[in-house]
Amino acid sequence: MKKNILITGCSSGLGLALTQYYLDNDFAVYGISRNKPNIDNKNFIFKEFDLSKLDSIGTKLTPFIDEIGEIEIVYLNAGILGDIKEMKHQAVDDIKKALDINVFANKELLDILSQQKVSNIIAISSGAAKNGSKGWGAYSLSKATLNMLINLYSKEMLETKILAVAPGVIETPMTDVIRFDVDDSIFTSAKILKSGEIQQPLDAAMRLDNVVKRANEFESGSFIDVRNI
Repeated sequence: MKKNILITGCSSGLGLALTQYYLDNDFAVYGISRNKPNIDNKNFIFKEFDLSKLDSIGTKLTPFIDEIGEIEIVYLNAGILGDIKEMKHQAVDDIKKALDINVFANKELLDILSQQKVSNIIAISSGAAKNGSKGWGAYSLSKATLNMLINLYSKEMLETKILAVAPGVIETPMTDVIRFDVDDSIFTSAKILKSGEIQQPLDAAMRLDNVVKRANEFESGSFIDVRNI
């Protein structure tokens, strides 16, 4: 019997690469995203859903997730960058938008998953959760909160290995915004990102799979940066 993978944000970037990687390795992949990726594979089961609709996650996604049965790996990958601005120019409502997608949608999903048999949950975090870089306020706050959310759920979902993982810098539409649209003379962290290692999405997907294969080395609830292991 094929093992099951659940991936949010499966239509582009890292989520799409993870989807393709696991399909190529003969898993059944269940994807959740606003847009359906161009994948023609009988082992890909797709649910169209906008995770910003927090009040509907329980009613709309519980039946979809219930039908999966046992899940080998869940990738909580869907997320948004938010605006790159100084904190004094960050509107509270804009910060809330980042928190809704990057934290509270995952909280709703974890509530559903806590009722399932799940071996591993990988929440896609970021080095920004630890580094207070100028301009990244909404994103950094949301990813730092996500790390704590994962830590807290690990104390309750004792049969599941739950990790917050920073995958490193990946060539995706999100990082393209930083590399090409952000003034790095004002936001110097963008300059560091532009000059550093940038992975292709498939390479990042393979590194994340390696984290899962080494999951016994890590304490459930911890934050891991793939660049440090």
